[in-house]
Amino acid sequence: MPPANASPVTPLERPLLVLASASPRRKELLSSLGIEFQTVPSQAEEILLPLESPREHVIRLSREKALEVAGRSEIMGRWFLGSDTVVLRDETILGKPQDAREAAAMLRSLSGRSHQVLSGYAIYDRNNKTLEAAAVITRVWFKKLTEQEIEGYIATGEPFGKAGAYAIQGIGAFMIPAIEGSYSNVVGLPLCEVVIALERLGALSLFAAAEGIPPS
Repeated sequence: MPPANASPVTPLERPLLVLASASPRRKELLSSLGIEFQTVPSQAEEILLPLESPREHVIRLSREKALEVAGRSEIMGRWFLGSDTVVLRDETILGKPQDAREAAAMLRSLSGRSHQVLSGYAIYDRNNKTLEAAAVITRVWFKKLTEQEIEGYIATGEPFGKAGAYAIQGIGAFMIPAIEGSYSNVVGLPLCEVVIALERLGALSLFAAAEGIPPS
């Protein structure tokens, strides 16, 4: 029970944007722009359906995550943002490694070549009952990795919990000489595209507080 002198928090004081994700990386990306939002992890089941393409997969999961959280009556908010990211080697989706052996196999398969990272995003407007969804692709190049580098990187623990067994924003940056496309997409959320969509839907207006300020 809150203290007697505490001010009640009304629904209007809560952020209208909800990030339907447990990913700390997506939370950090949105927070870096100063966007006000709350985070509610989605309980949508993450499975690959038969005959589903990687693009269809990330868009469907993004949509299901947003709708699952929006469907909870106790969660306040208007716009619900869901996202899903996969690493694609040729036509094979690389998920999160279960152990060191699987992480090593993934890193060896990506070594010395390029692969794609696909992130889907979906924004559901609870008031208007509308949903917008899309996917963004970034190509990532790995340098040729030595066994010592693979074993040493796995020993840091960073590959675990990461699709494709690496994190571009972390120690894994040492493996990546180049990318083509969105950097934030590889981290887990294509910020540019998401912000454009949120502004178009009226969910936010970036730098609105700075409007009317004359240049120095």
